Amino acid sequence: MILPFLALAADTASAVASQPIRFEELGLSPVALSLGGFQLKWYSLAYLFGILLGYWYMGKLLKQPGAPMAQRHADDLMLYATLGIILGGRLGYIAFYRPDLLATPLEVFKVWEGGMSFHGGLIGVIVSILFLTWRNGLSFLRVGDYVACVVPFGLLFGRLANFVNAELWGRPTDVPWAIIFPTDPEGLPRHPSQLYEAGLEGALLAVILGVLFWKTDARHRPGFLSGVFMAGYGASRFFVEYFRNPDAHLVTLAQQTGLSMGQWLTVPMILIGLYLMFSARGRTVKPLPATA
Repeated sequence: MILPFLALAADTASAVASQPIRFEELGLSPVALSLGGFQLKWYSLAYLFGILLGYWYMGKLLKQPGAPMAQRHADDLMLYATLGIILGGRLGYIAFYRPDLLATPLEVFKVWEGGMSFHGGLIGVIVSILFLTWRNGLSFLRVGDYVACVVPFGLLFGRLANFVNAELWGRPTDVPWAIIFPTDPEGLPRHPSQLYEAGLEGALLAVILGVLFWKTDARHRPGFLSGVFMAGYGASRFFVEYFRNPDAHLVTLAQQTGLSMGQWLTVPMILIGLYLMFSARGRTVKPLPATA
């Protein structure tokens, strides 16, 4: 999944500033493996890689003093969160972006073809954390802080998969790294906004949360890391939406309000994130051994 970054960097370095890059020149395909009639797509693998890497990293985090749950809780959470991501992400996509799909019920279940909402997936993950913490008597905010540290991995892979799928491209531009996507009926040079999101929502946010977790006492202030994630993701998404092309059926909303659907959905995330960050100091807890 890192190949799109390398391929884009190589082509950008050799391209003439006045000539946009054609997506086909990058040699990328949405299909990772094809055997007969079976096709395994990068989009599906992105979710798998993100979940597995997140699970592995969570195990590393839980080995540090003061963990809010044991490994057995993380094992259960992996199942709950996976269901939350898939169900919440798909239902959120339909509710926020494509309610017209309800007219063709079979299309609702075709998650392997794309069409997932981060905000819907986030709601699904929050519900899964609520269920786990209620069932085991754990701290919702503290478990949420640890989950917040692993989510950027999924965002990174997911946005790279969007790029490989040549979907969710950006607005028309004349920047040297502009790309002409084959899925664009207008055939215009556009911002590779998927890569902007991968870098900000994924890589950068993962580094920031990692530094805060490993180098500071942030994990002992319930809600702080969750707040950093929500405010950080919200701000990143809000910014990138200025370069990302609005969904065709939501262009009117963007024109009438001045903000895209993605930006409207990030506003409450930013506000909640800021509240969690600034109120976290009053919730400082003493480091305790992990739950057995």
